[in-house]
Amino acid sequence: MSLSVKEIHSYYDKSHILQGVSLEVPEGGVVTLLGRNGAGKSTTLKTIAGLIAPRPGAITFRGEDIAGLPAHRVAGRGICLVPENRGIFKLLSVEENLNLGLRRDSPWQLEDVYRIFPRLKERRGNGGGQLSGGEQQMLAIGRALMNHPRLLMLDEPVEGLAPVIVEEIVAQIGQIRQAGVSILLVEQNLEVCTQLADRHFILEQGQIVYSGSNEEFRADHAVKDRYLGVNV
Repeated sequence: MSLSVKEIHSYYDKSHILQGVSLEVPEGGVVTLLGRNGAGKSTTLKTIAGLIAPRPGAITFRGEDIAGLPAHRVAGRGICLVPENRGIFKLLSVEENLNLGLRRDSPWQLEDVYRIFPRLKERRGNGGGQLSGGEQQMLAIGRALMNHPRLLMLDEPVEGLAPVIVEEIVAQIGQIRQAGVSILLVEQNLEVCTQLADRHFILEQGQIVYSGSNEEFRADHAVKDRYLGVNV
């Protein structure tokens, strides 16, 4: 198992956000974390990434306990978070942004990222602020790849993007998955989720209320309607 999260509780000051969240991501697998706005999805990713300390709870990555480690040490073990705001540097060029994430031991070097994201190669001299929303998302994912991720956590990667760009990014995430990178995906677009994922977890008010395989989730319209407000 790549990642195992057991009974984590997380707080913002005195606000109890996560209330015993447990989930697993298999080696080389894609798992989605679903739920309405405010359910605690981003908080879960931030807790795994070391930006918020769980109290209590256990987080194991590739057999090693990482709960409570600072974010830079979690990243050093191969967990990379691409946040919802993407976090790119708008005044730096595409190539400068990518090189900021470079680790010499990463199997993903500049030309590997350009192969998966040809748009970035075309615009490598442009500033990050000159890119479209989809191109900024590609840049954020590409920079994370250069940091040698064993687990890539993506927070709403296709939110607000045009359908043709969504298709492109879904295909690119599929290529990353085929290269053996485990992925934990937070996403509202259920079509994207069912195209990519092996398993789905649903979070409601800080607790996991559903877990199922992709086949089970696709067939369970009542669960989608009840917890996600999707009447399919």
